[in-house]
Amino acid sequence: MINRNNYYATKEYLRFLGDVHQLDRRSIERYWSYLKYILIWADAPSLGEVTAIRPTFATFLSTTRRDGDAGSLAPATLKKVIQTVKRFFTWLKLTYPREYRNLTPAWIDTLRPPRSVQPAPEHTFVTLEEIRQLAAVKVDRADVALWRDQVGTVMLFLSGMRAGAFGTMPISAVDLDQRTIKQWPSLGVATKNGKAATTYLLDIPELLAVVEEWNTFIRTQLPPTAMWYTPIISQWGEQSLSADAPGENRNLAVSKRVRRLYKLAALPYKSPHKFRHGHAIYALQHAKTMADYKAVSMNLMHGDIRVTDGIYAPLAGNDVQQRIAGLTHPAAALPQANSNLTALIQTLPKEQLAAALMTIAQQLSQ
Repeated sequence: MINRNNYYATKEYLRFLGDVHQLDRRSIERYWSYLKYILIWADAPSLGEVTAIRPTFATFLSTTRRDGDAGSLAPATLKKVIQTVKRFFTWLKLTYPREYRNLTPAWIDTLRPPRSVQPAPEHTFVTLEEIRQLAAVKVDRADVALWRDQVGTVMLFLSGMRAGAFGTMPISAVDLDQRTIKQWPSLGVATKNGKAATTYLLDIPELLAVVEEWNTFIRTQLPPTAMWYTPIISQWGEQSLSADAPGENRNLAVSKRVRRLYKLAALPYKSPHKFRHGHAIYALQHAKTMADYKAVSMNLMHGDIRVTDGIYAPLAGNDVQQRIAGLTHPAAALPQANSNLTALIQTLPKEQLAAALMTIAQQLSQ
C-alpha cells in the first residue's frame, strides 16, 4: 500500500513546480507520471527511509512498466524518470531537512538508470539534405493544404520551434525581413512552460525563399491574427484558408500532416520534434565560439546552456569521425598564439587553469 504521506509530498512538489517554476499543466502531468514510479517502489515506507529498500530503484525500473507491456521502459524515458526523481528528492531534502535527513546528497547522486538496459539508439534528427528533398516535392498550388505543409517543414527546421508553438504562431509573430519569430504567449503562441522570447531563423537563402512565397501569399489573404500555419477548410473539393483559432491539439495535426509529406517524398518519417533537433545540430555544427554556442542555446529558449549540451550536442556519427580525425592535424594549422600569453599560461597551476578557462568562456559568451 502506497504511503499516504509520500503521495502528499509528491503532490506538494508538483504544486511547487506549478506555482514557483511556473510549469504548464502538461509538464506537471508528465512529471507526475514519472514520480508514480517512486511511490510504487517505496510502497509503505516513508520516503525518508527509502535508502535501505532492496531492490534498489534502478533495479526496480529495469523490470517495471505501468502500461502493462513487457520489457523495460525506453532509455530516454528511464533517463527522464531518474532526473525527475533526483530533483524531487533534492527538493525534499532542502525543504524538510530534518524529516528527510537520511536522504544524503551522496545517496541521491547514486540514482542512475539501470545498467542492464540497452543504450539509447543513435541520435536522430532531420538533416539539411532531407529538408531539401521535402522542399523539392512537386506540389500543386491549388492544394493549399499540402503547400502549407511543405513550407511548414521548412519553417520548423529554420526556426527550431516546437510543434505546439509553431501551430499556434500568428502571422504577426513572423518577420522574415529580420528573420525573427516572436514566440510570445501574449500573441497566443503556445510555448513550453509559457516562456516568451524572440528567436531567429537560420540564414539559409534557398530555404528562406520557400518560406517567403507562402508568407507573402497568406498576408494577402488573412489578418495578422490568423495562424501562419493556417487551418484549411475543404468543401466540395475546394480548399480555403481559415482565420479561426487553432484547436487545442494543433501539434498532433502538424505531426499527421508532416507524415503525409514524408510519404510523398519517399523518405522515412521523422516527427516534428526531429526538425528541432536538426535545427540545433546544424547550428551547433557551425558554432565557432562559446558565444555562438550560447546563442544557439538561447535561440532554443533553454534557460541553461547545459540543457542544450545534454540534449542536442551529440553529433551524427560521420561528423564525430571527421572531428576526431581533425584532432591529428599538425599544430601549425592553428593560429599562432601570443608568446607572452603562452608563457604566462604555462606557469599557472592546474586549479588556476580551470578558473581561467571558466573566465574565458564567460567572456566569450557576452
